[in-house]
Amino acid sequence: MEKSGYFSSEKEMLAFGGQLAAILAPGDVIFLQGHLGVGKTTLARGILQGLGCQSHIKSPTYTMVESYLLGDCSVHHFDLYRIRDPQELYDIGLVDYLSRDAIILIEWPEKAFVLLPLPTLLCEIKILTPTTRSWVLTAKLPRGETLLRLLGCAII
Repeated sequence: MEKSGYFSSEKEMLAFGGQLAAILAPGDVIFLQGHLGVGKTTLARGILQGLGCQSHIKSPTYTMVESYLLGDCSVHHFDLYRIRDPQELYDIGLVDYLSRDAIILIEWPEKAFVLLPLPTLLCEIKILTPTTRSWVLTAKLPRGETLLRLLGCAII
């Protein structure tokens, strides 16, 4: 099951992230895929803001993971761009982060597919023009299909 659409501004991408945040729950894993500079971190920022994060949200490009405690919910935002060997994920304690009581956002999941669980949703973002992005959300688990149905009622 898939849903797709377009963003014509950063503001729309952040708003869409807020819509996703409204339906996510601990245990959900979201893969964010797309070329460098397409807006994966911007979408993750929209999700985090939608979940109530009021602190500065930075890309975990150099740290590989940034964690947030938002009320009763933990969110772990990974950026695997700099991963050269999937073994590095063991070194940062990936298994510990993949707990059932957290929402997991993973940029560049293709760098470590063999070590990652199936995502609830896969979000692929592509550049169409300098200001327009297309997105496709694909459910990879039954929970993802439920999320896409919920999102269909509220989509931009």
